[in-house]
Amino acid sequence: MTDAAEILETNINIQSKSPLVNKIYVNSGNPELIRLLSRNLGKILDIGCGAGDNANLISNSSNSEVYGVTYSAAEAEIARSRMKKCWVFDIQSDFPADLNDLKFDCLIFSHVLEHLQDPSAVLARFSRLLHSGGQVLIAVPNVLSWRMRINFLKGNFKYEKEGVLDDTHLRFFTYFTADQYLLAKAKDLNVISKTASGSVPLWLFRRYLFPPSWCHKIDEWGCRNWPNLFGGQILISAVKKS
Repeated sequence: MTDAAEILETNINIQSKSPLVNKIYVNSGNPELIRLLSRNLGKILDIGCGAGDNANLISNSSNSEVYGVTYSAAEAEIARSRMKKCWVFDIQSDFPADLNDLKFDCLIFSHVLEHLQDPSAVLARFSRLLHSGGQVLIAVPNVLSWRMRINFLKGNFKYEKEGVLDDTHLRFFTYFTADQYLLAKAKDLNVISKTASGSVPLWLFRRYLFPPSWCHKIDEWGCRNWPNLFGGQILISAVKKS
């Protein structure tokens, strides 16, 4: 099961005014989040789409049209081969005119909202592009997962190039606060599910003794019963009121 702190990120930085303009996030997508997609969706907008890895997952399992938004022109060059269209702009600014005229059946925010100054305001603005009854999927890292708690107990709080303490993260969430903060300004959205995915610390048992199927079941059990401890990422599904 994917842990947000362990999602592979290959970052390529080119000198620019903003460190994100030419930064490329390449990973295996977020299968735990994509599995929450409702079936038979038409148009999907992946906000903060990276190199289009989630679009790749979606195209392998449905006939939905996937569109994307990124702040990185370098990412967009890769993503456009995996989706219908990809816009390059700062999602905290005004929408391009051709995007503003579209409506979508689902919006995806996979590990992007924690990078924003006011994520709730951005979510509320994008919800205007959603059809009534449409779905919003959100994934953010859990700052109080067991790995982070161990670091905090040791007195360690140091920004890094990736993971929960990515040096471009501006906001931090827990399982109990994520939906409260993120949907505070999106009054037209109702949360229908909140879960977590991550891992239970099995250490040598995971590597040498337990089969993968056992580890998977234990991870699911831990995240279901203690999501704020074992969940590496928080997964939220919401719908727009009719």
